[in-house]
Amino acid sequence: MTETRRKPVVLIATVAVVVAGVLAWLWWPSGESGPTVLDASTAGHTVRLSIESPKAGDNTVSLTITDAHGRAAPLDEVTVEPVMPQMGHALVPVPAIATGDGGFRAAPTVLPMTGQWEITVTMRGASGQDQVVFPLLVRN
Repeated sequence: MTETRRKPVVLIATVAVVVAGVLAWLWWPSGESGPTVLDASTAGHTVRLSIESPKAGDNTVSLTITDAHGRAAPLDEVTVEPVMPQMGHALVPVPAIATGDGGFRAAPTVLPMTGQWEITVTMRGASGQDQVVFPLLVRN
C-alpha cells in the first residue's frame, strides 16, 4: 500500500474508534440509578416492591399490596426479610408499617453488602399467611 492510500485508511479508522468511544460513553449506565420496582403475585395477593436506588447500607422498602380483586389487602402484619443465599446471610425481618390504601414501608432495611439478594415479603392476615420473594441486585 502506498503512503497516500494509507493516510485515508488510518484517518477513517481513527474516526471510527473516536465515534465508537463517544457512543459507548453516552450509552454507558451512569452511577446513578433510579428506583427498582418489582411485582410478584400469589393466588391471594399482588405485591409491588419499590426501592429507590438499592445500595449497601440503609434502604427504604415501599410496598403496595392488593388482594385477588385488586383492592387494598386487609393485613395484620407485613415483614421484609433480606437474604443473600450465596454468602449465607439471613437478616432479621423488618416490620413494615402500614401507610394506608394497601401501602407499607419497611425502614431501615439494611443490606450490608453489594450483590444478589432475595427479599422475602411475608403477609399475615385473617386469611392466613402468604409470601413472595423478590430478586434484588445491589450495586455500589
